[in-house]
Amino acid sequence: MQRVHLVGEHLGLREVSTDDVAALHAVYGDPATTEYLPFDPRSLDEVAAIVEEAVTSAGAEPRRLYILAVTDPDHHGVIGVARLRIEAEHPHSAEIGLGLRPDQWGRGIGTHLIRMLLAFGFRELRLHRIWGARSPLNVPAQLAMLTAGMVEEGRIRHHLPTPQGWRDSIVHSAIEDEWRR
Repeated sequence: MQRVHLVGEHLGLREVSTDDVAALHAVYGDPATTEYLPFDPRSLDEVAAIVEEAVTSAGAEPRRLYILAVTDPDHHGVIGVARLRIEAEHPHSAEIGLGLRPDQWGRGIGTHLIRMLLAFGFRELRLHRIWGARSPLNVPAQLAMLTAGMVEEGRIRHHLPTPQGWRDSIVHSAIEDEWRR
């Protein structure tokens, strides 16, 4: 089993543990954070189930799902969550997603986090394509993905059911050989 522990200049990524439930609830349970996500804020029990899924997936072989705690390298506290899911049908492609506590917004951390996920996916996992989907209204996510080097590919209409109805998604991607340049 490959344990993930990465430290960048502005943040760290590590495996989620059962000790992280309350800290991750500050992300998944926050109405502002989940505004552009396809679900309402999660309860503490629902976050505990996500953490359980993360711990279980860390031991899977082959590993297809990485749910990682985003940490502040200075204080080592959990400030967000990152997700990378390798597609079963296309194991050289993966989808990324992320969430940060609102008190971390506007500091460029999303861009740094996306860059770390791309580096991890391309260097460590030897992926060819990494993509992410965002709400058309989520301009900060758009800017973070573009600044991190991802390309906007287009819109998937009525892609996700949400509590408010069907939502379109805007897809961004990075390709390994373009990223290395």
